[in-house]
Amino acid sequence: MPRDITAVLPRVIADHIAACNAHDIDAWMDTFAPDALVNDVQREFDGAAAIRAFGEKEIFGDEVTMAVESAFDRHGDIAVHARIDGTYDKTGLPDPLILSFYFSTRDGRITQLIIIHNKPQG
Repeated sequence: MPRDITAVLPRVIADHIAACNAHDIDAWMDTFAPDALVNDVQREFDGAAAIRAFGEKEIFGDEVTMAVESAFDRHGDIAVHARIDGTYDKTGLPDPLILSFYFSTRDGRITQLIIIHNKPQG
């Protein structure tokens, strides 16, 4: 059964979100393992160089911020649902835009992050 951890996120994930909101790419990169993988809407960024290039353009270039709506621990993997804002093109996107961030961590670093815009259940 998933455990609600919205009020108390694991340190590395709280640091990741804080770095995003502070627009601090170096602190954001410090949350990742050197060989981490990020998948953002079906695009893979494998390793530190690819993740940094993705972050520079699409996170920090667009001044993205995250406001946690809910978070759950599922057997050590963390799902965070966050309201996203920034200066990116919002044409055709819902308001608010809620994305799901699926984190895998090992030894205090993010090893895998999958970011998805889930469709509403209905």
